[in-house]
Amino acid sequence: METTEHGTTGTTGHGTTGTTGHGTTEHGITEHRTLGRSGIEVSPLGFGCWAIGGEWSTPDGQPLGWGKVDDEESVRAVRRALDLGVTFFDTADAYGAGHSERVLARALGKRRSDVIVATKWGNVIDEERRLLTGSDDSPAYARRALTASLRRLDTDHVDLYQLHLSDADPERAAQLREACEEFVREGLIRAYAWSTDDPERAAVFAEGAHCAAVQHRLNVLQDAPELLALCAESDLASVNRSPLAMGLLTGKHTTGQTLEAGDIRNTPPAWLPGFTEQGGADPRWLARVDALKEILTSGGRTLAQGALAWLWARSPHTVPIPGFRSVAQAEENAGAIAKGPLTAGQLAEVDRVLGR
Repeated sequence: METTEHGTTGTTGHGTTGTTGHGTTEHGITEHRTLGRSGIEVSPLGFGCWAIGGEWSTPDGQPLGWGKVDDEESVRAVRRALDLGVTFFDTADAYGAGHSERVLARALGKRRSDVIVATKWGNVIDEERRLLTGSDDSPAYARRALTASLRRLDTDHVDLYQLHLSDADPERAAQLREACEEFVREGLIRAYAWSTDDPERAAVFAEGAHCAAVQHRLNVLQDAPELLALCAESDLASVNRSPLAMGLLTGKHTTGQTLEAGDIRNTPPAWLPGFTEQGGADPRWLARVDALKEILTSGGRTLAQGALAWLWARSPHTVPIPGFRSVAQAEENAGAIAKGPLTAGQLAEVDRVLGR
């Protein structure tokens, strides 16, 4: 059964600093980045809405959320992010089995027209029981899922619609790509993407006129040079999930520390590296984070802000989407924008420290 946020990991290589869009700040990062060839402008940083979906699971009890969540705090955090200039929010119908989309809609309210909303489809959910019950890669289901997401998001269109099945069959994906083109013609979506860590699969969607991005895992510990090369060659945005390595790059995890019940990281699936089956962060990963601290916290950055700065330096196509559950996290993440990307020298130093 297909689940969320998984795939293969990129390995080596680094890029050069650069920007796209316009309105460069004094620190060298633009006020906007563009979702590939769509021309849709977004803030350099988006916010991922997985965590604010709250608790959900598989029928056999495997947690798929990040634990309990306070919806009122989630709403405040989204609105604070808006006030700080964040204009891109990424969710999925599966997150909280529809709950994340509903919370985001409530938080945006009358400001929906001020933001770019991305959501995903492909997983089958039971909203009432908050379960992920399977997957469906048929074009007919894509339409049903889109209709349901539009209702939960309280909107008449989705700006970026993303296939959430990372290892879907490429031939079937070509049919889904054409279905997305029809959605564009009908005005239901503006652009589409595939959430996958497989460059060959991403290239299938890239053939579509209105494909604007690839959503894939990318962070300072897990590079993805082949996908970044595809984004450069095909003029696609690189929307970066797990930009903080599922929280390991926040500096808040220690060896042996367990997380609250209902947090997916306590019993990590095979596609979620960096955490142990016994619960808590893998000490080998924490050692790599510690080795990078001096570089990433330069310029008065927090560790998380430095991890985001690495992503902006890594490629002009990147748009990281860190998760959040509080106003404080929203403020810290948004605060990275003003500090800008790492320098080319710091980018090279990161590679040296990590031996790649």
